[in-house]
Amino acid sequence: MNNVYFDHNATTALDNAVLEAMLPWMRTQSGNPTSRHLFGRSARDAVEHARAQVAEACGAYSSQVIFTSCGTEANNFAIKGMAGHKPASQILSSAIEHPCVTRPAIAMQQQGFISQQIAVNTDGKVDLAKLKQQLTAPTSLVSVMLANNETGVIQALAAIAEMTRAASAFIHTDAVQALGKMPLNFTDLNVHAMTISSHKIHGPQGAAALILDKRVDIEPLLHGGGQEKGLRSGTENVAAIVGFGAACELAVTNQKSYVSHTQALREQFEQGLLHINNVLKVTMFGNNVTRLPNTSFFAIDNIEGETLVMALDRKGYAVASGSACSSDSTEPSHVLLAMGVNADIARGAVRVSFGANNTTAQVAEFLVTLNNEVLRLKQLTAIAA
Repeated sequence: MNNVYFDHNATTALDNAVLEAMLPWMRTQSGNPTSRHLFGRSARDAVEHARAQVAEACGAYSSQVIFTSCGTEANNFAIKGMAGHKPASQILSSAIEHPCVTRPAIAMQQQGFISQQIAVNTDGKVDLAKLKQQLTAPTSLVSVMLANNETGVIQALAAIAEMTRAASAFIHTDAVQALGKMPLNFTDLNVHAMTISSHKIHGPQGAAALILDKRVDIEPLLHGGGQEKGLRSGTENVAAIVGFGAACELAVTNQKSYVSHTQALREQFEQGLLHINNVLKVTMFGNNVTRLPNTSFFAIDNIEGETLVMALDRKGYAVASGSACSSDSTEPSHVLLAMGVNADIARGAVRVSFGANNTTAQVAEFLVTLNNEVLRLKQLTAIAA
């Protein structure tokens, strides 16, 4: 049995070219980027080259790139660091954000801030009218993800940023899922801060970045030796940062082919899913609006999502029942509940996220296996009843 990976929104395999770029910094290059000798200067040059590669991938300047250890750190940095430079008022985040946005926003309540959620409609898009109404109250910061990790739905970030700036609040976006899957330009989005991460684009885990408007005052989360312009102290993970830069360069080069390939796989899968068996009732989520090209989120009537995920895993297919960081929760997807999806249907949700190395043959074989496993599970349910 060949194992097939359809969970690329959770993480991606390290690209061989990225590994090759990293290996010297894992084996023979030993300089600390803050050291002034040749070894240190070489490490510093490598970090700065990677910074330029990351900036190029998201339409930013190198001076705007602050390296962090992960997307969670970058999101915490943005929310706690930027809001902390405003008088305590409300922090708004969309109801479909990842926990690494919602939880730091809630944590800021200990400092007198008020954490509020922005409603989304049944397609998973931010309700702009309700946001405009919420912004009439004093607001420190608004955080809305560019593309959702479960549904793949893409937000109208430029419009949200315009409304937020008009209310004299900071605007941050978690663009972790967007990088490499759609055009990404920090300047055009008009946000004050943007989070991106390496391991979503075939780079190493342990490297991410906060892209920051240089005019924004922000309080560091980590204090120490003053690395990253004094905003993120700690010795840089040179190998991971070099890998992040290399992955960004590859993502830019391959983006058009990636989009066309994964979108074709998604369309093949969804057409097959809707016609897989007339007995099955399938609910698709977010499919009426613009989504990431590789992401499909669905539920099959009367089938528990987690049960189906485990059944498919036994057959060699890796898919997900929602966000990887919430996979140990038995609660329905908070994203779907925010979209008004019935809790029983939401419990059946399964996410398939394709990658560049997946094939049409894999999708065709997966559809057959999915059909067989769903019918088997329904028979077991009928027997138990």
